[in-house]
Amino acid sequence: MFRTSDMVLIAVMVSAAAFTYKTKQEAEHERVSVRKLEQQIRLEEDSIALLKADWSLLTQPARLQKLTEIYQADLKLQPVDPHQYAKLDEIPVRALEIQDIIGQAHDLVAGGEATDETRTGAVRQ
Repeated sequence: MFRTSDMVLIAVMVSAAAFTYKTKQEAEHERVSVRKLEQQIRLEEDSIALLKADWSLLTQPARLQKLTEIYQADLKLQPVDPHQYAKLDEIPVRALEIQDIIGQAHDLVAGGEATDETRTGAVRQ
């Protein structure tokens, strides 16, 4: 009836069919996973776009000016005066010598009061 070689060939064909079916099922499962991830990515991208739009609306200068006027009593905001900024030539140039740094650190550790007499345009004289 059936020879041994026929039995072996039938077993090989059945195992090949089982392997093909298993591979197809795994591929389908992975495809579903990829689609779910793509959907999550689209949702996150849409959320980011919506948040950017909200941010641009919230930071409009006209809106911020209105809020500043409404909450002026609570915030006590003042306009910036030009004298609060120092010019580049008003900033003193300090030479960072290692001996000076070590000496200042030694004075601070020893309990000496180190005061900085540097004048800038940020404080009225």
